[in-house]
Amino acid sequence: MRRAMALQGVCVVELAGLAPGPFCGMILADFGAQVVRVDRPGAGGDVSHLSRGKRSLVVDLKRPRGVTVVRRLCARADVVLEPFRRGVMEKLQLGPEILLKENPKLIYARLSGFGHSGRFSTVAGHDINYLALSGVLSKLGRSGENPYAPLNLLADFGGGGLMCALGIVMALFERTRSGKGQVIDASMVEGTAYISSFLWKTQHTGLWEQPRGENLLDGGAPFYTTYRTADGEFMAVGALEPQFYELLIKGLGLKSDELPNQMSMSDWPQMKKKFADIFAKKTKAEWCQIFDGTDACVTPVLTFEEVAHHDHNKERGSFITDGEQGVSPRPAPLLSNTPAIPSKRDPFVGEHTEEILKEFGVSQEEIDQLMSDKIIESNKLKANL
Repeated sequence: MRRAMALQGVCVVELAGLAPGPFCGMILADFGAQVVRVDRPGAGGDVSHLSRGKRSLVVDLKRPRGVTVVRRLCARADVVLEPFRRGVMEKLQLGPEILLKENPKLIYARLSGFGHSGRFSTVAGHDINYLALSGVLSKLGRSGENPYAPLNLLADFGGGGLMCALGIVMALFERTRSGKGQVIDASMVEGTAYISSFLWKTQHTGLWEQPRGENLLDGGAPFYTTYRTADGEFMAVGALEPQFYELLIKGLGLKSDELPNQMSMSDWPQMKKKFADIFAKKTKAEWCQIFDGTDACVTPVLTFEEVAHHDHNKERGSFITDGEQGVSPRPAPLLSNTPAIPSKRDPFVGEHTEEILKEFGVSQEEIDQLMSDKIIESNKLKANL
């Protein structure tokens, strides 16, 4: 029998956007929420590629009757998730003042780069801009080089989508006590800053007193960095503790009594070169044979092609294959009683328009009229049913 998931029974209306909003919605859908994505007319397809488990409804929000349709959905939903800058939803007559008046239990989640107040709240930006304004970007990069962003992961998905999902779950839990909804202002700048709290709290410990890229945890230490192997692949080394460092030294064929002290920072550049020369003499597979199963904290840098085939990941089922044979990470964390059971495919844009509207009490006659007037679109015939 199919087990209930953690968020079963939670109804979410997600207004289509890019990256962080869709990821937030996918997390909720993966763990059982019924997520309705509101797409724009004429959308050629889902550019977010993060719509697993959702259903798609196409509505023209530039027309008042389209707005009315979405308001009807929100009047019965538990959560609305919107990805726009300050003022956009208010112009559409879909702001929190209106929707919470019609549905006082609604959780109104606003996920934006700069938040819904402050001088930047109405301007455009992307992950790298939010990362920059959070202060975190100044800490990322190699010694002597410009700061660099680690793809668009930190602000879009860590400080943005994931933090917003946490806010929604907290607000849903609080609602069990108060019976009331609330507005969530999820700023990617602030979310990114928050997940960097350790950097802030350790500023005066000496951990970051050297220039960027020359500290213990940012690539400065020879025992906390990556090394190229003989076959052009890479190994990751994280042997911080003395007992782990000793195992690293042993695996490299060195003797610790012939080397400088592990924490002698002035010797780090020389030690890094020594380690690099040794790692370059064996292939990644050969280094795995030496270090796998030890506490030396040395692991292969796996490519996307390799990761699903690694023994550890296979044993845990950490990666899943969808209906089109695409590989992606299994939803995390793994809940023992109510694990996520992700859908096998993403919806077509407009695939569920009629189905959703009927569920929300819209009559077939109304649906036909809305379709005729091009307020809504349905693409259900494209689905492989």
